[in-house]
Amino acid sequence: MLNIGWFSTGRGEGSQGLLNFVQQRLIETGADARISFAFSNRERGEAEGSDEYFSLVDGFGIPLVTHSSAEFRKEIGDRFSAHREEFDQQVMDKLTGWDADICVLAGYMLIVGGKMCRQYPLLNLHPALPDGPIGTWREVVWKLIETRAAKTGAMVHLATEEVDRGPVVSHVSVPITGPGFDRHWESLKGQDLEVIKKTEGEDFALFQAIRREQYRREPYLLFETLRAVSQGEIKVSGGQVLDASGAPLSASMPNGLCLDRQIAQAIAETLIEDPAKKEG
Repeated sequence: MLNIGWFSTGRGEGSQGLLNFVQQRLIETGADARISFAFSNRERGEAEGSDEYFSLVDGFGIPLVTHSSAEFRKEIGDRFSAHREEFDQQVMDKLTGWDADICVLAGYMLIVGGKMCRQYPLLNLHPALPDGPIGTWREVVWKLIETRAAKTGAMVHLATEEVDRGPVVSHVSVPITGPGFDRHWESLKGQDLEVIKKTEGEDFALFQAIRREQYRREPYLLFETLRAVSQGEIKVSGGQVLDASGAPLSASMPNGLCLDRQIAQAIAETLIEDPAKKEG
């Protein structure tokens, strides 16, 4: 049984949706894995969004561990970044005794320091391909538009001190040209992207279309990656990502395990089970 530690600030619907999706899939597929604890850097009663997330955690019967980064900031009276390692140590102290073979950063709004990255095998979901843009999902989408990219996707990588650039575990790709996209790219011709950012912003149709395709696949990517780890297809050990034989995965798959086929199949099966989802 693969024991998963789930790290999330839990501040909004995205965090709730990701936990709900993965937990439900773990149950539905009978995967040899379970979420053994959930950690949040917010306390109960600190914010409405995180309280809703905590209710979801409680509903699944997942043990919840909390340690408020906001309270920590008040106590130190200084820049959080200057005391990141100290906060992380307090978190690790609180998690002593909790089992986790692998951990997931799923909407965890803090950068994790080096010591914590070395203590736990932390998987991070990033909304771009391994050779794609870094930054937030908003920054990624604008960069894709700016560079006239033909495809995008998402990856899961091992969290390290270098943000968004740890060893790649897996990825999923999706074209952003062709039916459903070409008319949006056409609308961009002759326009100044900086003006579009200021006037339409994230309501720009091409921005919406790209983000929709990324967002749709991200929960599947995270689940299928955890399932691959639970089945021994890939291993994370000593800060390295290994294949089933124990060799570095990067030697045979520089971009990590490609899960395009598994995710396309899972999405198709979901649509068959619930035809109403085709409307979306």
